[in-house]
This record gives sequence, structure tokens and C-alpha cells, in this order.
Amino acid sequence: MRALLWLLLTASVLANVFVGTFSDWTGGLRIAGSVCTGAVLLGSVAGLWLTRPRDNRARV
Repeated sequence: MRALLWLLLTASVLANVFVGTFSDWTGGLRIAGSVCTGAVLLGSVAGLWLTRPRDNRARV
């Protein structure tokens, strides 16, 4: 599961860079692409945070 979340995180960052710099998208299409890739990015970050290994020992 975590490997899939890392893959989604990486793919969304790369897709966002593509939409923002290399694509010829303009206007609403560019905004929609950025919003979609941002939503995937935030979702994968939230999933990684929720599935993080927890250490119950006291930290020194």
C-alpha cells in the first residue's frame, strides 16, 4: 500500500511539473490539470502520513 502511495506522490509531482511547464495547456484546462494533480498529491501525502510506522516508545 505504501509503495503505491509513494508511486502516486511521485507521479503527481511529475504530472504537475509537466502541466505547469511543458504542456501547451492554457486557461481552464491548465487549472483543472493542476487541481487534479494537486488533489492526488495531497491524498497520497495524507495516506502516507496515516500509514506511517508508529513507535510507541518514549523519545529521548
